[in-house]
Amino acid sequence: MVDALLAAGLKPRKGTLIFSFNNIEAYHSFDAKTPFKSRLVDEDFNRTWGRLDQPANTVETRRAQVVKPFIERADLLLDLHSMHDDGVPLMLAGPLDKGVALARKVGTPVDIIRDAGHAAGMRMRDYGGFGDPKSPKNALLIETGQHWRASSVTVAKDVTARFPSPRRGSSRRADLPAGWKQPTPAKQRVVRGDACPSPPSAAISFRLRHFEGQELIAEAGTVLGHDDGEPVTTPYDNCVLVMPSSNRPLRPGVTVVRLGRLT
Repeated sequence: MVDALLAAGLKPRKGTLIFSFNNIEAYHSFDAKTPFKSRLVDEDFNRTWGRLDQPANTVETRRAQVVKPFIERADLLLDLHSMHDDGVPLMLAGPLDKGVALARKVGTPVDIIRDAGHAAGMRMRDYGGFGDPKSPKNALLIETGQHWRASSVTVAKDVTARFPSPRRGSSRRADLPAGWKQPTPAKQRVVRGDACPSPPSAAISFRLRHFEGQELIAEAGTVLGHDDGEPVTTPYDNCVLVMPSSNRPLRPGVTVVRLGRLT
């Protein structure tokens, strides 16, 4: 994405555009035999943003310290991600009304997830003014689809083409490469993220049924999978399954699936 925009010669008509590629060391570690290991080196870069006042002792925290001044300068932030599992695209809008409003303004994808962040650590989209309801700063994080699917690139381009500018006239859609914008969904839905079942110990085997993600499970008590042989069920009617991890190796604290309600 960044390479394509730079190659297109995109420049702001007003203000400043900041482009960043944040997982450089992990990217260079890619090995086709173990492709998922290139997601990180020491830890998840997008869980470090609540610890920037502490010594930077991992590859990812050192990178976050480099990126931090640019993030603090930004009025609007679009954080592009792809997924480990093969799931449908979704927008993580955070817990605030302003995040949901921005996601609706973008207009795609269908699902807007209103969540309280990640238990493993603060994400970049929740850092500083982005997570302050009184601040005009705003941010979105989009999960575009599975890492190596061409459709994930299409989704990322579409959202980038739609993302609003904080300054009127700072850029126009015509400035972007042709063909990035896709048809707009007829309707979006907002899902409030609730519970996050996760394996409490390495000795416990958690097996989730295969889901594509964003399924609406109509009845409470529907079996989703088994934790050491015990059934794990939906806690309420009309439960939405957000980013289920059916392929990821599990360890203590790994989120298996997020459960949400329609709002």
